[in-house]
Amino acid sequence: MNLQRSRRRFGLAVAAVVTALVGTGVAVLNMTSASAATVDTSATYVLVNRNSGKALDVYNFSTADGARITQWTRSDANNQQWQFVDSGGGYYRLKSKLSSKVLDVYNRSTADGASVVQWTDNNGTNQQWRLADSADGYVRLINRNSGKALEVQGASTADGGNIVQYTDWGGANQQWQLVRLGSTPPTSSSPPNNNGTYNNPVVWQDFADGDIIRVGDAYYYSASTMHYSPGAPILRSYDLVNWEYAGHSVPRLDFGSSNYDLSGGRAYVKGIWASTLNYRKSNSTYYWIGCVEFNRTYVYTASAVDGTWTKRSQINNCYYDAGLLVDDNDTMYVAYGNSTLSVAQLSADGLSQVRTQQVFTTPSSVGTLEGSRFYKRNGSYYIFVTRPANGQYILKSSSPWGPYEMRQVLLNMPSPISGGGTPHQGGLVQTQNGDWYYMSFVDAYPGGRVPALAPITWSADGWPTVQTVNGGWGATYPKPNISTTKTVKPMIGADTFTDSALGPQWEWNHNPDTTKFTVGSGLRLQTATVTNDLYAARNTLTHRIQGPTSTATIELDYSTMADGDRAGLAMLRDSSAWVGVKRDGSTTRVVMVNGLTMNSSWGTSSTGTEVAGANISGGRIWLRATADIRPGSGRQARFSYSTDGTNFTSLGNALTLNNAWQFFMGYRYAMFNHATKSLGGAVTVRRFEMTTP
Repeated sequence: MNLQRSRRRFGLAVAAVVTALVGTGVAVLNMTSASAATVDTSATYVLVNRNSGKALDVYNFSTADGARITQWTRSDANNQQWQFVDSGGGYYRLKSKLSSKVLDVYNRSTADGASVVQWTDNNGTNQQWRLADSADGYVRLINRNSGKALEVQGASTADGGNIVQYTDWGGANQQWQLVRLGSTPPTSSSPPNNNGTYNNPVVWQDFADGDIIRVGDAYYYSASTMHYSPGAPILRSYDLVNWEYAGHSVPRLDFGSSNYDLSGGRAYVKGIWASTLNYRKSNSTYYWIGCVEFNRTYVYTASAVDGTWTKRSQINNCYYDAGLLVDDNDTMYVAYGNSTLSVAQLSADGLSQVRTQQVFTTPSSVGTLEGSRFYKRNGSYYIFVTRPANGQYILKSSSPWGPYEMRQVLLNMPSPISGGGTPHQGGLVQTQNGDWYYMSFVDAYPGGRVPALAPITWSADGWPTVQTVNGGWGATYPKPNISTTKTVKPMIGADTFTDSALGPQWEWNHNPDTTKFTVGSGLRLQTATVTNDLYAARNTLTHRIQGPTSTATIELDYSTMADGDRAGLAMLRDSSAWVGVKRDGSTTRVVMVNGLTMNSSWGTSSTGTEVAGANISGGRIWLRATADIRPGSGRQARFSYSTDGTNFTSLGNALTLNNAWQFFMGYRYAMFNHATKSLGGAVTVRRFEMTTP
C-alpha cells in the first residue's frame, strides 16, 4: 500500500489476468498490481462486502456507544456511510455519518471473533485501521491494536450478520469494496461478476466421499458416515455455495449385525463408506446404493430426500465406492471397484444385479483408482475416479462396458486450505445454465474431510479440466451463475429440541436405543448403558464441528441423574476428552476428563483420567467446548463450564487433537449420559448451540 500523505489519499492496486492454458483447458488466475480505486479522506463511502454483497451498517440506526456493527442490504442510508479520518502512520479511523462515532474493536480485544462496535472517537489504536490490497479492487481493513482483519462473522450472507475481527486470511468475507458516493464503483480488469464470489471449503464440516446431483433447481450432496446413525446424510443447496442439512438415506444402520447397536460388539470405522445417490425421473425416485463391510450392498429409496427412506434390497456383491448412472434409456448402471473397475447393470426396478463386467485395470504407473462416479455426456460414458489421496482421473468410452481411455484430471494440486490435502474424489454436476462444477473434498484433519468446489471446462473432444487459481484449487472463485430466491437454513446455531423429532444435523454414535431418549421439551437422555467407557455407551448424540474454529455450548439439567451416572459434552474421536457431571452418592461434581483413547483396532485402550473437578449444586449447568480444527498437528480443544450461563470457568487441560486420518471421521461434539452402576437416571439438554468466532 503506497500512501500519498500530502493528499491524504492512497491508491489500491489490483488487476486480474485470466490466462487460458491452451491444450489443457485449465484457467489460471494471475494477480498483478495496478490502480483500481482511490480513497479520499474528504469523501464519504459505503463499504460493500465481497462475499455477501451487503454494506457495513450501524445496526438499527443507533447513535450509542457500543452499538453493533452488522452487514445489511445496501441502501446508502447515513448509517451505511463512512468517512476515513487520518490517524497517521498509514492508519485511519472509519467515522459513521449517522453517529459521528468510529469503528472500534470492543474493549481493545486482540482475540479472534471480538466484536466490532461504534464508539466515541478517541483515536485509540483499537479504532485505527490500515488497508491491505486484495484482488479486483477490494481491500482488507487491519486493526492497529490487534493486527486482525475486519470480517463478516462466519461468512454470513444474511442481513444482520455480525462484524468482528479475525486473523487476516484473505477470505472474501474479509474483503470490502469502497464505493464512493456520488461516483460509480471501481471496476476491475476481470469480467464482471454480478453474483460475487465464494470461498472454499464451501462447507467447513466433515462431509467426505461426496456424491452430488441436481434435480430441478435443487442440488443434493451425499456423504459417508461410517458408524454414525442415521447414515448417509444429504445436504441441499440452490446455488452450490450455501448448503443446509436435508435428511439421511439410511435411517438406521440395519446391516444384519448387533455391533451397530453397540450390543455385543462395536462397528467403529465400519458401516457407510463411499456410496452413491441419484434420481430416476421415470418413477420420481431417489436411490442410495452402498457397500457395507466389503461383502454386501444395500439399496434404499425415497420419493423425497427429506422424506421416508426405505431399505429395498440387499445385493450379495460389494459395489465398492459405487457410482450410479441412470442412462438415457432408463437403464441403471453402477461403476465400482478398487484398481480393477467394474460396471454392473441393475434390473428394471434397480434392486438387483443383471450382469457385471470388469471394464478397466489401473496401470501400475498410476497405482490405485477408486471412488467411482458414473456419468454420460454428449453420448460418451465417463467414470470419474480418484487416486487416494492426491489425484483424480477420468475414464471415457462410447459404451458403458468399455473399452475406456484414461486421462489425468489433477495430481498433487495445491490445496485451497492452508495445511489441507489435495482436493480429490467427489463428483461432477451440471447447473441449469449448462455450466459444470467439481465438488471434491480436502483432507483437513483433525476436522475431517471438507467439500471444496471448482468450475470445470470441457475440451472440444470431451475431456474435463479444473479451472485453477495460480496453479492450484482456488480458495475463492466467482459464484456460479445460478439465479434463485430460495434460501437455506444455517448449518450453525442453536437447537432447543422442541420439535417432535431430531433434525438432520444430528447423528448418534452407532444406532440409538430409541426407548431411552425423547425430544419435544428438550432432549431427555436416559441412561442406556452401564459402563465406564464412553466408547461403549449407547445414545451419544453427535454434531459435526464447524471449522476453522467453533464453540459448542449445552445447557444441561442434571437434577434427575442417579448415583454413578456420567453426563456431559465430549470432543469425540479415537482420542477424546469431555467436560461433564459426575454423580457419586450424594456428591455432584463438574469434571474434565482427558485421555480417552482407542487402539488401532478401535478397541478402547484408555477410558480417560479426571484432570480437574469442582462440587456443584442447583441442578443446572452450562458446558462448553471450543475447538480449533484447522488442518495440522497440535490443534487443541478446551473446556469450560458455567452455573449462570454467562460467566464461564475453564476446567482441566487442553485436548490435543489427533490429526491422523485412519479413523476417517473427524472430531465431533457429542452429548452423552451413561451409568456406571445401574440404569434409571436421566438428564435433559435444554439447549445446544454451535457458534463461530
